[in-house]
Amino acid sequence: MTSPTPSNSFDLASLDMAGTTVDEGGLVYDVLSRVVGDAVGATLPEDLLARWKGTSKHEAIGGLLAAMGADPARVDAVFAEFRERLIEAYRATPPAPVTGVPEALRALRSRGVKVALQTGYSADVAAAILAGLGWTVGAGAEDTVDALITSDLVPASRPAPYLVFRSMEATGVVDVRRVLVAGDTPNDVLAGHNCGAGFVVGVLSGSFGADVLERQPLTHLLPSLASVADLLDA
Repeated sequence: MTSPTPSNSFDLASLDMAGTTVDEGGLVYDVLSRVVGDAVGATLPEDLLARWKGTSKHEAIGGLLAAMGADPARVDAVFAEFRERLIEAYRATPPAPVTGVPEALRALRSRGVKVALQTGYSADVAAAILAGLGWTVGAGAEDTVDALITSDLVPASRPAPYLVFRSMEATGVVDVRRVLVAGDTPNDVLAGHNCGAGFVVGVLSGSFGADVLERQPLTHLLPSLASVADLLDA
């Protein structure tokens, strides 16, 4: 008699990139802080920057400029400078996968779980990172993930839920209760909470520690995404 195939507790893992699946050493926020600081002629307060971590970088620049009393009409020019300098920084110091994540992604997909990356990066930056990692997007068994959703595809980035909803649309998953959302920032977590995901997972591999993430509306807190496949039978 054959054993029944175990049922998964979720059908889609909708995952943040920087700090969650990709280790880029915090370069994105170092560059963001320097570019906005240069634009306003002042040092960017760390607590102000922290409020914008995990959001669209274009939205973050707009919010940071407004908070620093700068002309909001400069957003596009500052974003263009940020994007150019970030790509240069990644060429000099290429990102790497968070330890154990490639294996975790394979374990999820081998169980029939769809995997989507959803990110505050623009499409060109996200594509450059994936190319540097050698990761591919597609439905084939040899691909790394099933979908990539970037901030320029949605009307508002995190903590709004639209990145998660677009990842559901892209992968054909219809029940948000069977979605796992994971990220390393409060805004990542809030997006998962705001969309009604069944699993809202904070990870400690990125920008924030347990003291901050434990105060968010989580269902799980993990040291890193490397152990996410353990939740398949939760």
